[in-house]
Amino acid sequence: MVIVVRRSDAVLFTSRGSSDHENATQLTLRAGLVRRFGSGLYGFTPTGERVRRKLCRHIEREMAAIGGQMIDLPQLQYKPAWERSGRWANFEGEMFTFENREGQQMCLAPSHEESVVGLVDGVVRSYDDLPLLLYQIGKKHRDDHARKGLLRTKEFTMKDAYSLHATRASLEEWYERVRSAYVRIFDALGIEFAVVPADNSVMGGSSSEEFVALAESGTVGLTACTSNSCRFGITDESAQFDQYLDGSVCPDCGGTLRTGEGIEIGHAFELGARYSEAMDLSVDTPDGSRSVVMGSYGIGVERLIHTLIEQHADDEGCRWSVGDVSVAPYAVSIVPLDYSGRTKTVADRLYEECGEAETLLFDDPDRTIGERFAESDLLGIPRKVAIGNHFERTGEVDVETRDGRTRSLEPAAVSEQCRRECRSGFV
Repeated sequence: MVIVVRRSDAVLFTSRGSSDHENATQLTLRAGLVRRFGSGLYGFTPTGERVRRKLCRHIEREMAAIGGQMIDLPQLQYKPAWERSGRWANFEGEMFTFENREGQQMCLAPSHEESVVGLVDGVVRSYDDLPLLLYQIGKKHRDDHARKGLLRTKEFTMKDAYSLHATRASLEEWYERVRSAYVRIFDALGIEFAVVPADNSVMGGSSSEEFVALAESGTVGLTACTSNSCRFGITDESAQFDQYLDGSVCPDCGGTLRTGEGIEIGHAFELGARYSEAMDLSVDTPDGSRSVVMGSYGIGVERLIHTLIEQHADDEGCRWSVGDVSVAPYAVSIVPLDYSGRTKTVADRLYEECGEAETLLFDDPDRTIGERFAESDLLGIPRKVAIGNHFERTGEVDVETRDGRTRSLEPAAVSEQCRRECRSGFV
């Protein structure tokens, strides 16, 4: 696989223009992460796909750590399975449905509870085969009212997971296991969020919770605790929303509540036997047989990208966490004043030492060093190594973090310093 990270070869799709009221959606477009293909449809550029894949790998690691096994279910679904579950009529308002050439009714799956039941049916037979946690990361389709860029789209990437259990106690244990993994995923990305009670809606089941990120411009009203250690929150979709006023005391920790807006980035459902009873999925037990109980868990990947930009971007462009789970498209940019002679030699060596797969080398001759700096900041690259006038005078290069802190180093010390500092948080 060829990894193109030389600026002269890479297609970055960045735009120099900006808006007086630039929001996360506009910045996502200007940074060249996505291109719009119509209402609710976005394509990811090479740069945007680097961010998305890093997010997916981070999620995969956490799911594997709690015993999740990856699957891949078809997006195309036949109507009978949805009729058996009772969701064909309930979901049809937001479901893309059509008829194939044989006259059979089909849909593009908005979720995969029915498919998971079909996947394990006939294979999971005994209570000894459970519990089981299956997950996938792939496309979903919903005929939603498109708005706010990546937050409301008709095609989107979701990490959806499904747990299957012989007992309610097992479901509750694994629900908490997945819930804790979600908290770790979002914490590691540096996202501020609350965990709020939610309606199960067309998913069914007994209870659910949403993970809602704080946002200046979101999709729901949110009142949340300002304490870093507290996850209390409630959205305006709850009948109790008006009971928790801005500035009032948090009922969980005694901190202060603040009212604003939020973005749903994750959802966890206790489905119980809602699908297994409808679709005849049961397991043998020492006392006979019983219906399998299930949980369902989702994370919106594009929503995470939008949220990270919403919460952490500045006037210069995107910013990303830079710890062990950094999703910045590149870890380092090499920015020479002039890509020739001794400067070129040092730039090429640093490009190799810092890791060609994660380093963007500005080797193109058509941009000024100021334009190169601006593009690096727009993309949110955590560190840029400037090889300019200071290098000509002293032989040292300037390593500047995304928040503007600069230090001068011998070229031989740059790669190790960048790796060491990469664990310090946001820059």
